[in-house]
Formats: sequence, structure tokens, C-alpha cells
Amino acid sequence: MTQEYSTNINREQFEVIRPILEAARKKTKPRQVDLYEVFSGLLYLLKTGCQWRMLPKDFPKWRTVHAYFQIWSEKQENGISFLEEVLKKYGCSSEEASR
Repeated sequence: MTQEYSTNINREQFEVIRPILEAARKKTKPRQVDLYEVFSGLLYLLKTGCQWRMLPKDFPKWRTVHAYFQIWSEKQENGISFLEEVLKKYGCSSEEASR
């Protein structure tokens, strides 16, 4: 990312939640995007309420961010999605993130 956004978290904060996000994906081939940038793009989208296609070019392609959003939004056996778990650990609920 070339620009800092107010919605970004720092890399140290991200490393706390990285294991949760990585657990959501089956390891079939090496990842080609930076998970931190994908998550930052998702936080930007949730906080600003912009349309997927309006996601700034500093983030990965909107389709990539959307694909990860779909994976992270799937409910686990405990009834909570990976995204809800991460946002709770990050310190906000999904409703707060979307404001």
C-alpha cells in the first residue's frame, strides 16, 4: 500500500489476528497477495461503506478482497464467522466496523 488510511491497523496488531484469518483457508497453493493488505482493504470498505468496485487502487483488487470476505464470513461450527472473531479480537463488533 502506498497510502496510509485511518482505517488501517499496524502490522503488529495484524500479527495477533493473522492465525485466525489463515485458519479460514485451505492450503492448496501459495498465497499471492499480502493478507495484511486484503484485511486493510476490508476494514476500509466496512468503515467507509463504499461500494466494492470503489475500493481504492492502493488495496488489492476488489474481487480479491471480496473473495476473502466471503471465506471469512462463513460460519464456523461454533456459529461465529472468522471475521466476527477477528473483529472481536480487534476490539469492535461488525456493526461498529461498518459505521
